[in-house]
Amino acid sequence: TALVAPPSIALPEDRNQAIEISADKAVRDERAGFTIYSGDVILDQGSLHIEADTLTIFHDSEKADRIVAEGAPARMRQQPELDQQPVRAEAGRIVYTKSREQIELTRAASIEQDGATVTGETIKYFMAEQLVRADASGEDSDARVQVVIPAEVIVRERDAAEADDQAAEPAAPAEPTEPAEPDGDTGST
Repeated sequence: TALVAPPSIALPEDRNQAIEISADKAVRDERAGFTIYSGDVILDQGSLHIEADTLTIFHDSEKADRIVAEGAPARMRQQPELDQQPVRAEAGRIVYTKSREQIELTRAASIEQDGATVTGETIKYFMAEQLVRADASGEDSDARVQVVIPAEVIVRERDAAEADDQAAEPAAPAEPTEPAEPDGDTGST
């Protein structure tokens, strides 16, 4: 198990935007409360973009609370903040539960932002806490979670921290100055 705290995963406005879906086929089951889209499925909601082979939206009345995307792999992209690079994720299955503000990636999961990548069999992202939890496969004792942070990201973060430290340090006091020596003219005759 590994815990990593990346930046938030979605612009606040995303959850209030309309959901637009295109697919080859759609089947809605009103009684069971879900709609299944299949064949080259694309979902867009604000900055959220999902591509999958099949996508199931579970809805309580008209509210779509849980979205399940499956593919080989299913892919997701979302803009965390206006000034940040998009978060990209892929897995065999992506489950987005809006009411719990949680995204779960399973089956060869990976999530990447700003060049840093986390991979594992299962990755859960808790949006409110800005917390990522990655787990290796339970069946494969040799499986591991892998985190790759490129050197340029480390250098950029170190340089930003040093700049913050310098800005926070109080200015050094000025060296005391000696009173000026008379230049030999004492004014007496």
